[in-house]
Amino acid sequence: MQQPAAERDREIVELLAGGRREAAFGLLVERYEVKVYRLCCALLGVAADADDAAQESLVRVWKALAGFDGRASLSTWIYTITRNRCLSSLERRREHGSLSDEATALEADAQRHAPAPEAGDHLALLRELVDGLPQKYRSTLTLFYYEDRSVAEVAQMQGVPEGTVKTNLFRARALVLEQLRKLGLDRTELWLEES
Repeated sequence: MQQPAAERDREIVELLAGGRREAAFGLLVERYEVKVYRLCCALLGVAADADDAAQESLVRVWKALAGFDGRASLSTWIYTITRNRCLSSLERRREHGSLSDEATALEADAQRHAPAPEAGDHLALLRELVDGLPQKYRSTLTLFYYEDRSVAEVAQMQGVPEGTVKTNLFRARALVLEQLRKLGLDRTELWLEES
């Protein structure tokens, strides 16, 4: 059973309370850098944009760390900063109709027409299908399944009601299942075979 977020992050919070901001941030980066990047990938869908957003998010976390008051869990606070940074990036993308949008569309089209991974590479295929979902479903699935967040945590991090998270999870799973059906991989026994 996974420990609650507050318990997992107790050491970081104690370092902050003791005035050891640099040590707290070092531990925070060690624990959250990859998770922040994955969230950025899920929200933005483009690795280069995700890399930039993850770095900017961690810089914002560093700058705001002294003001962390513990009202939310540390992980929720970090993910909220990251989510807001990604949403700003998406908004700029929409406003400017940047070339990266065109490149993203071409890349997505190429991925749709690329051959599926070999049958034994089920996890890679599943990840590819999740990456192809619309942003709201992709980010919800990523947080819930890949980051092991509860529905309540995902709702708080995304700024939506819990019912919306449940609906998005249901629809995302349905979309992934439909893609698996199209590939002839929707039979349970295919996923239970040992490699």
